[in-house]
Order: sequence, then C-alpha cells, then structure tokens
Amino acid sequence: MATPWIPRLHLWEIDDQPWFPSFLRSYVQVGLTHAWTTHLPLLQPSSPATLVAAILRRVLGASVSQHTYIDFCAGAGGPTPFIERALNQQLSDSTSTNTATTNTTTSPTAPSYAAVADPKTASATAVDFVLTDLHPNVESWEAASQQSEHLSYIARPVDASAAPAELLAQYGKETKNGKGIFRLFNLAFHHFDDTLARAILKNTLETSEGFGIFELQERTLCGFTTCILFGVFILLIAPFLYWWSPLRLLFVYPLPVVPFVLVFDGLVSSLRTRTADEVEALLRTCGADCDGWEVRSGRERFLWPCGYLGWVICTKKATALT
Repeated sequence: MATPWIPRLHLWEIDDQPWFPSFLRSYVQVGLTHAWTTHLPLLQPSSPATLVAAILRRVLGASVSQHTYIDFCAGAGGPTPFIERALNQQLSDSTSTNTATTNTTTSPTAPSYAAVADPKTASATAVDFVLTDLHPNVESWEAASQQSEHLSYIARPVDASAAPAELLAQYGKETKNGKGIFRLFNLAFHHFDDTLARAILKNTLETSEGFGIFELQERTLCGFTTCILFGVFILLIAPFLYWWSPLRLLFVYPLPVVPFVLVFDGLVSSLRTRTADEVEALLRTCGADCDGWEVRSGRERFLWPCGYLGWVICTKKATALT
C-alpha cells in the first residue's frame, strides 16, 4: 500500500449512525455495491469484485480451492456474491483449459473439452461462499443466494470477534469436505477500532486458515480524489440505474443525501483505513500465536488514473503457496 499522508483517524461515518434512516442506508449500500461491481471499459481493466477474485486466485495459488470463504461483515451482501461468481468462473475456465490441453496432448484426434465436459467436473472445483453479519440482512442475502448454488448465508447474528461454535463445526476443516475457513473483510476492516480489530484478528487466527482484507480507499491524495470522483459518478449514472424509482432519484438530485453520504463516508473511510504494516502490527499484538502464518499485501489500480484497491492476505504457511 502507498505511504499515508497522515496518521490513522478513527472518526465516525454517517452510515454507521443509528439515527440514519434505514431506507437511506439501503440506498447508500446499493451505491457501494455499484462501486464494487461496475466496469467502465476505458477506465477499468475489470470491476473491483472481479479483481478481488483474481487476487485470491493468484495469491492463494493451488490452495484457493481448499477453503470455504466466509464474509463476516457482509452487510446487504456487497461484493461477495460477485466475487463468488467471478472466482468460480475463473476456476471453471482454468479447469476447462487444462483439460482441453491434456486431451489435445494425449490424443490429437480426441474431441474438444467442450464436447465432453461434465458439469460434475466443473462443480468439483467450485468453492463456496457464506454471508454473515452481526446484523443479518436476510432478505437481500436470500435474493443473492438464489442466483448461485455456491452462495449461502447464516440468518442469525454472527460476531466476527467470537465465531459461533456451530458455524465452525459446519464449515471448519473437520467437516467431510476437509476445507478450511477463509474469512473475508470487504470494505469493512476500517470500521473496527484497534481494540475490536485485535479481538477479531485473534479469533480469526484461532479458528480459520486464512483471511483477506480488501479496501477501495486509502489515506493518500489518490484515495481522497477517488472518493470525490465516486460522488460525481453516482450523479452521472443514477438516471440509468434508478429510472424506475423516483424516490431514489429524489435523494440523489433534489435532496442529494446519497451522493453526499457516499463522499463524506468515503473520505472518513480513507482516514480510517490501515496500511498493511498497521494491520500486521495489530496481528502481532492480538494475543494469538502468529507463528506459522504468512502475511502478503499489495495495491492494484482498479480505476484510472487514481483508484487503487489495497489488500492484505494472511494464511497459514501449511496452506499458502510457497
């Protein structure tokens, strides 16, 4: 990640406040989902959600299929349903390419993979994603899970600092599929103060095989500029996204609450976002045994010229690609 201009400031965001109307919060959350899933061909190599899937596949390597991915701060669903689709599509494409290459190598006259592909083969390589949150959004999660057999959710509240025993029993490494839990924090880890962040990291190290933190903002001029540009972006695309909802458009244009909150909270989120070194410092002081864990991080542009996605991925060395 880039070197921040200023120390981290744990300020408050409007969307987090209990007095902020729930219907406006849902509009803001939809706007954030668009930030993850929109792909502007001339300005973006891919959507940020697709980029996260590619990062997971690249960094985890051969172990990417050895996890169940649990989003512990899913909110209304956010990018996780899109990450699931993108990652499983990438895994399916990779399997198809490898099988086709093998068939061609072993038998020049063999039929193409497309002609003999078995759906069961593709599903065997797929990975499952689970949505959880301290405040479950069951209605949104149910709609999202209907779109994929590899996406499910936990309807009861789940505390990221104290993963329930039944959740661990259902998805932990002792299950029949032998896959471990990999926790996801998408645009979420900056919400935790240091005390809560350490508690979450401690519980994560004690109950998981890895975790990934992904943020769309940072404490740099680029990060602040991207937040402001996102407000402009919402103003430009709102008619195409919400033409069917005059009420939503009311809070975008005549009463621009949605773009204001997105920009304000985005700037505050930038001030709250930790660097990889700051995350690792919390990790080393969280009270859990860090031996045998490997921390990797990076910063990749998702929006030209100044939008960068920062990531931190931590895995047990036994499951990490070496």
